[in-house]
Amino acid sequence: MLTKNNTLLILGILIVHTFGLYAQDGVFEMNRSKIKIKKSGPYIGIQKGKYTNLEIGLERQWKAVKLIKPVTNALHLGINYNLTNNVLGYEMGYWCKVGRLNFTYGGNLLFMTNFSQNRIGFTPVIGYKILGFHLQTGCNLLTYNKNFQNVNTFFVALKFVIINNRDVDIKK
Repeated sequence: MLTKNNTLLILGILIVHTFGLYAQDGVFEMNRSKIKIKKSGPYIGIQKGKYTNLEIGLERQWKAVKLIKPVTNALHLGINYNLTNNVLGYEMGYWCKVGRLNFTYGGNLLFMTNFSQNRIGFTPVIGYKILGFHLQTGCNLLTYNKNFQNVNTFFVALKFVIINNRDVDIKK
């Protein structure tokens, strides 16, 4: 049997839950501006694993500015080169960060060549981005070729993005 205290507790939970649902639907949401920032520019970097590669490329970032859990998405297109082993790589990738101090998660599509043989693959990456620097670690999952082994399997990469184009879009 329900007592008076249990009834008040259940009623209170239902009221709080109902207001929570309305708040999520925007009934009580204040008329706030929505700010989106688009940034792009070249990056330079170094990748270190079993082999050392130099990297250059372009990156485009989209950020939804919010007080709680801002979301940043980015696409990049780059080239890396290993001078000592004459290995050239092309990569295209995506990463996402939810929050201000959280990790970035993403992946790259790769094409590697030593100018006589080729390998293609995918790289899942996890990283941390702060003040233009992006430290990532990942694992290159490449097609097998027993004659072309001088590529990094596991690596750590440090990139610096030079933002030269910034577009702020404010919608009311």
